[in-house]
Amino acid sequence: MNQILLITDGCSNVGESPVTAASRAWSEGICVNVIGIVDEGVIGERGALEIEEIARAGGGVSRIVEPRQLSETVRMMTHQTAAVSIRQAAYRELRQLFGVASVAELPPERRAEAVERIRELEETAALRVALLIDASASMKPKLRAVEEAIRDLALSLEARSGQSLVAVFHFPGESADAPCALDCGWTQDAAALAHLFSRIRMKGTTPTGPALLQVVDYFRETCGKISREEENAPPRLGGDIGGMLSDIVV
Repeated sequence: MNQILLITDGCSNVGESPVTAASRAWSEGICVNVIGIVDEGVIGERGALEIEEIARAGGGVSRIVEPRQLSETVRMMTHQTAAVSIRQAAYRELRQLFGVASVAELPPERRAEAVERIRELEETAALRVALLIDASASMKPKLRAVEEAIRDLALSLEARSGQSLVAVFHFPGESADAPCALDCGWTQDAAALAHLFSRIRMKGTTPTGPALLQVVDYFRETCGKISREEENAPPRLGGDIGGMLSDIVV
């Protein structure tokens, strides 16, 4: 399961559209979820709209939060969207094995078995989460909340029995050719993130689209070729995550 979790206040202003970039990520099997920490007023409204559009194009979900809510939201979205990804994979298997589209269509004796398997996979399936942090000047007052959220996420992923890898990027990077910077490659060690934020310098523009594409390239380089199965693919996440999980309850 491959995810990009973008933390931003929206309003990209350099390079390719982040909506187009998110769509590219989704086409290559990478779900893009977005957490927005937006300001009030017209700029905040514009940022919130962009955040919603990025998540929709990336097959993911978006949430607008205050800084104090960030840590809990990062942890919740990562785990819940991973659960939905598992459910989508289960749907494909159900179609192939039994010719049905959901757990609810299985006979009772098979249904309980399928539900148990899905719950097991939620803890054991391999998960990669690339955190992409907006470090433009407007995000400076929110950086401490982002730092706490990432450490909390790393600790929660360590508790899973399956392999859970986190990589951290921030943007803007040093040049147009490097729109974002890799702060920490794939790691399972929460302690590896301890001094991460001392190296981040808040500055400049907001090249969200180019940064997303660079993270997609990183996935490709480090994880090999990945692609989403178009045929019989379930809908993008969107909407209410909890509702999408409701039919796995026996």
